[in-house]
Amino acid sequence: MVELSRIRNFSIVAHIDHGKSTLADRLIQRTNAVSEREMKEQLLDAMDIERERGITIKANTVRLEYTAADGLDYVLNLIDTPGHVDFAYEVSRSMRAVEGSLLVVDSTQGVEAQTLANVYQAIEADHEIVPVLNKIDLPASDIDRVAEQIEEVIGIDASGAIPVSAKTGDGIAETLEAIVTRLPAPVGDRGAPLKAMLVDSWYDAYLGVVVLVRVIDGALRKGDRIRMMSNGSTHHVDRLGVFRPVMRDHSELGPGEIGFLTASIKQVRDTRVGDTITHEKGGAETPLPGFNPSRPVVFCGIFPVDNGEFENLREAIGKLALNDASFTFEMETSAALGFGFRCGFLGLLHLEVVRDRIEREYGIELITTAPSVIYNVHMRGGGILELHNPADMPDPTNIDHIEEPRIRATIMVPDEYLGDVLKLCQDRRGIQEDLTYAGSRAMVVYDLPLNEVVFDFYDRLKSVTKGYASFDYQMIGHREDHLVKMQILVNEEPVDALSTMVHRDRAETRGRAMVEKLKDLIPRHMFKIPIQAAVGGRIVARETLAALRKDVTAKCYGGDATRKRKLLDKQKAGKKKMRQFGKVDIPQAAFIDALKMDG
Repeated sequence: MVELSRIRNFSIVAHIDHGKSTLADRLIQRTNAVSEREMKEQLLDAMDIERERGITIKANTVRLEYTAADGLDYVLNLIDTPGHVDFAYEVSRSMRAVEGSLLVVDSTQGVEAQTLANVYQAIEADHEIVPVLNKIDLPASDIDRVAEQIEEVIGIDASGAIPVSAKTGDGIAETLEAIVTRLPAPVGDRGAPLKAMLVDSWYDAYLGVVVLVRVIDGALRKGDRIRMMSNGSTHHVDRLGVFRPVMRDHSELGPGEIGFLTASIKQVRDTRVGDTITHEKGGAETPLPGFNPSRPVVFCGIFPVDNGEFENLREAIGKLALNDASFTFEMETSAALGFGFRCGFLGLLHLEVVRDRIEREYGIELITTAPSVIYNVHMRGGGILELHNPADMPDPTNIDHIEEPRIRATIMVPDEYLGDVLKLCQDRRGIQEDLTYAGSRAMVVYDLPLNEVVFDFYDRLKSVTKGYASFDYQMIGHREDHLVKMQILVNEEPVDALSTMVHRDRAETRGRAMVEKLKDLIPRHMFKIPIQAAVGGRIVARETLAALRKDVTAKCYGGDATRKRKLLDKQKAGKKKMRQFGKVDIPQAAFIDALKMDG
């Protein structure tokens, strides 16, 4: 049993690559949580894909024991959070489980877009914030400038900011002392009925569902009968413990403690993140305020390259969904691609990570269709339809108007690239909301349509700013605009996998780029093939793929010209008939390359 005054719960928040996971490694090392032999870089990033890309995808937790300068022993519960915008959902729920945050800022780069987004989440969760200036071992480090920037841009006092090098270990002792002295202890009542917040849950092949909990009031013991307050389901606690960072069993968890439990739960969907856990008998009356459930914002179709792999894909997607509550899927069929799934993601990086995990962990080659977002289609007779797939668009004559999702994007960029960034945002139908300066860097805030961002906005932004811009966004709702469905017709047959929603003013440009690309990708057949982009009944762009031609007059030596003419006319008639009944084979590679396109 640990006294409340001796517990400190905190998270580490920062922009991507500012050194959160490395700082967590040093804190784990300094408190001797693992032996030197077990220590490795990015210890809390367990997935191969996290280690390979150098990013944190899942928030991870570890319990550290530390003897402070005052001679007292403290328990520190650390949650290492992702920095990438797609995983902001992981950050928000981790924030609710702790009382304080270490705000890590790279002392060579200063405040970035996601530093802002994550620190505002910490302020919203009412955290005490300790600024940490990392990478002081680098020659370009400028501690005073960055501390001033934190005060200017974020508005928190940075006079007590701790200079640290997470790489060399400088400043780690001061950081641990600051955690103990400057962050508040949790509050809770041991005698009250049990209230524990469900922070996260994942599926383990041996243990079933593992649930990460933060106890607010009361105590949780091994063998207790517990009840989930959202759905009323009851379970028997088989195992209780903490992460150090490997699982260690405990007989009980008291107020302020963070740990895990297993209770022979079969489905992750039975353990809703943000739910309140209480005792089956004599439990709490009112639940804790939960989290907003995560809503997928980007949808795309996932199909196996080999249709015989469909059952394996179904199994792989089912297993991934067990571990990732923010990933949704339903079955769909496509005339061109066969059976597959329509999947929902929190953003493009989330999509890439899920696709990579399926290909790598289950060995299934995939085709993903063009990413699309959720449109609200307002019908003439009243009623609103949520459109996830452009191929399912109802008859345009029954539609009153269509609303598209909008985002508020914050871009931090060096002054010399500002003009290029403004042009890029204007080209993507953006509306400028704000432009301020923090030293030599501009902070631009734009209202942008999400469907213009999901294609390749981030890549374009990085290329026009030579990689110096940082970007963060949040959803701000839907707004009406002139949107139309663009279909691609190959030999006058619509190809549903290539249907996209575009702005009416862009339809012609986007259509022309698509048909030109397809002309190069589709192999030539024995008959000519028209490739067209159509909006409603109107063709906006067309290319014709010439026919392969056999020389039918090769056997005619000399003789009358009418003999050659006769053979050529016969060939012409044959090609006309072929074009009517001929089937165009579009190779899978052509689909993949066509869908990568953005003009």
